[in-house]
Amino acid sequence: MAGGRMQLTSTVLNAAEPERLAGFYRHLLGWETVVEEPGWVRIGPPDGGTGLAFQSEDAYVPPVWPATPGEQQMMMHLDIEVDDLDAAEQRARALGATVAPHQPQPDVRVVLDPAGHPFCFWVRT
Repeated sequence: MAGGRMQLTSTVLNAAEPERLAGFYRHLLGWETVVEEPGWVRIGPPDGGTGLAFQSEDAYVPPVWPATPGEQQMMMHLDIEVDDLDAAEQRARALGATVAPHQPQPDVRVVLDPAGHPFCFWVRT
């Protein structure tokens, strides 16, 4: 490949408390900490592969879901496939997440992580 090899290693989420947010996703997904430094944590699946990273952002403002003009907009979100929406929601809530009041469709559950990032649980139909 021209320009050398490229490999996506993680998606990075900003947060006021990246260690706390990394802990949430580590427990939710059953992943492991790969790197932890002040203001930076990367987690990944036990068998390797692309992971998630969390970076300190003092000016972090949680996005509003659904999007509202003039409010902080969501830049991206995570989709997590699950077998059981209710069980996944219960697990996320026990770890500190909240369920968004607006749910767009029956086979998707929009959840807000402890830092306010929306993410979706979904089941294959």
